[in-house]
Amino acid sequence: MAMVSTYCPQFSGLRRSCPKLDNSQSQCFVQHINSQLRLSSSSRKPCRAVVAMAGSGKFFVGGNWKCNGTKDSITKLVSDLNSAKLESDVDVVVAPPFVYLDLVKASLTDRIEVSAQNSWVGKGGAFTGEISVEQIKDLGCKWVILGHSERRHIIGEDDQFIGKKAAYALSEGLGVIACIGELLEEREAGKTFDVCFQQLKAFADAVPSWDNIVIAYEPVWAIGTGKVATPEQAQEVHVALRDWLKKNVSEEVASKTRIIYGGSVNGGNCVELAKKEDIDGFLVGGASLKGPEFATIVNSVTAKKVAA
Repeated sequence: MAMVSTYCPQFSGLRRSCPKLDNSQSQCFVQHINSQLRLSSSSRKPCRAVVAMAGSGKFFVGGNWKCNGTKDSITKLVSDLNSAKLESDVDVVVAPPFVYLDLVKASLTDRIEVSAQNSWVGKGGAFTGEISVEQIKDLGCKWVILGHSERRHIIGEDDQFIGKKAAYALSEGLGVIACIGELLEEREAGKTFDVCFQQLKAFADAVPSWDNIVIAYEPVWAIGTGKVATPEQAQEVHVALRDWLKKNVSEEVASKTRIIYGGSVNGGNCVELAKKEDIDGFLVGGASLKGPEFATIVNSVTAKKVAA
């Protein structure tokens, strides 16, 4: 399959073994073992027409357009999306640049919801260059992306600041696509779980409710690089994140919170990724700028419906 050449199987270890484990390390070791058991059990073939998802939420696909596009190119993209045939059992959201939010909201089909790419930590005011949650809502947008690695590692936003942003957005009625993920050096050092759990805890410590949160696991080494986590690598982290929610928030939240994957997702690799039980959808970057390819990724939900 074409996707094999883009995978990075050399990044396999999430936590290095050590001779002496403290409590937190023991917990992660147990979670790692649990994930392996879960992987084994998920290989059983489900019944006909069963949607193979560990969580109870609807498949979710977001398109992050980042700092791309002009009026002409975005008008064409919106036209392509309006004419695309999309599976009905998927929540679909796109996040245009701020200056085009109004244009997209006014011309895009109601089938697809519109998200902002960032929001300020509190009520608007004397904060030059920022966009408030109130302004985002005023345009009719229902979602915001927070914690993206480009905000963390280029702009310098830390875990606690991002958690406060999420709390404010949720309190004002916006849904939050909460991004987490490790750097390449963190993965190679066996710190994937440590980093992701720390980032997830910052959200958990701040948010008033998990009702309108979608978690996006985006390994930073896979964003825009063409390197994609293998389905097994992504599944392993998603299992661990769901287990963390179960142990540290509640079993109900673990079940209903959608955990989606992002990182060089495209029309060629989405089906194999979507087959994994704990991958509840995708946050798509570059491929979301191509209407037909984005539709293919949305429609990969059919991979969840496995025949007997």
